[in-house]
Amino acid sequence: MISVKDVVYDYPSARALFGVSFEVERGTVLALVGPNGAGKTTLLRCVAALDAPAEGTISVAGHDTQEDPRGVHAALGYLPDFFGLYDELTVRQSLIYAACSRGVAEGAAGGAAEQAAARVHLTDRLEARAGELSRGLRQRLAIAQTIVHGPRVLLLDEPAAGLDPEARHDLSTLITRLAGEGMTIVVSSHILAELEDYSTRMLMIRDGRVAGVGVVSAHGTTADADHAMVAFTLAEPRGDLAAMLANLGLTPERVGTDEATLRVAGGGAAEAAVLAKLVGGGLPVRAYAPVKRTLEQTYLEEAAKPVPPAPGGAA
Repeated sequence: MISVKDVVYDYPSARALFGVSFEVERGTVLALVGPNGAGKTTLLRCVAALDAPAEGTISVAGHDTQEDPRGVHAALGYLPDFFGLYDELTVRQSLIYAACSRGVAEGAAGGAAEQAAARVHLTDRLEARAGELSRGLRQRLAIAQTIVHGPRVLLLDEPAAGLDPEARHDLSTLITRLAGEGMTIVVSSHILAELEDYSTRMLMIRDGRVAGVGVVSAHGTTADADHAMVAFTLAEPRGDLAAMLANLGLTPERVGTDEATLRVAGGGAAEAAVLAKLVGGGLPVRAYAPVKRTLEQTYLEEAAKPVPPAPGGAA
């Protein structure tokens, strides 16, 4: 749904992006993370066809951002960190205006507005003025304006900034629901624990470069979609556990006398095969489960690594 290849972006005084490349599949909720000044907002603006990269290509839903920016705008919704609302307009008027400005036919704008309001649970506020809404409801209205034209891709830059815990929970529920409806979503945020609630993949940007990728699931975050960490505990300690694992062809990441952690490649079937090998080798396994790594743990581990060089040796 989103394809970014070798993107370079320059400001007059500095380079912001150094050969950034990644793919986002349909229905993915991508957590875009990184420190302040890493290039996240610049990258989002390039994907939204608002800024043109100096080098590289970006396509959204099959539309090239430089050759067909209007096609990108029709397929995509972008909510920046700082958004504006017309306080004197009602929710209905705001959404109708947003729909018309995004190319929805005038005769269909009213229905599109009501549908967008329903998707963000604002139907009961359609006649309320935007200036009367709470911070959380204003955020919902802003998102409704962003999706009123029925985009397939949604970009959110720091959407939870300034929200209270209840509003953040509502936002998380909304993002999960939109992704369940097939929308592809990219969320840039510093609130890593919250991102973990609804993200399916992670992309870390540091100093304008891709510094790490990962999969976010019920089992936690992994740095590689094809590998997982599993831990097992024995019913009784074995002083020769390390040697027994070596005899079974297994190299642990960590090993004690009654427990060990292994890196397993190949998904669930491979994890089941490793368990069978442990039991078949005479080890009294009483617990065996994937190791959950939080998004924050993955982020901090990647942040501790050296910044990768720019492609082609670019400065």
